[in-house]
Amino acid sequence: MTQTARNLVMDLEDAGCQVKYMIRDRDGTYPALFDTILADTGIDVVLTGVRIPRMNAIMERWVRTCRCELLDRTLILHQRHLRHALREYENFYNEHRAHQGIANARPLAPLPTLITDPDRLTRLDIRRRDRLGGVLHEYEHAA
Repeated sequence: MTQTARNLVMDLEDAGCQVKYMIRDRDGTYPALFDTILADTGIDVVLTGVRIPRMNAIMERWVRTCRCELLDRTLILHQRHLRHALREYENFYNEHRAHQGIANARPLAPLPTLITDPDRLTRLDIRRRDRLGGVLHEYEHAA
């Protein structure tokens, strides 16, 4: 057993948590023995996709954003509550939250039409809708 694998297994046992999966890329930093040791402790190793070198980075970005915008601001009570909060956040992230990398658009929505009429600009009526008890806010023009 490698020292790294031994430390990982001991840390998991000391924490008293059950880990089902370890997601890692296909880098080769960890030898096959590492995967075998994890499999012996009941942890399935899931490899990222073939020829998708940025897959891990994309997921790490999503996890960090989810943590900063949701989990650091929410007291999670139990697994059902966590699943509900993550579903709400996923919908918010894909359907409403603006993404700077794609011209402040939302991934699952078309770009909004530009408001060029000066009269309409001076009397904008913006409505806010709270999600998850006010942790997340959605803003939109009132019809």
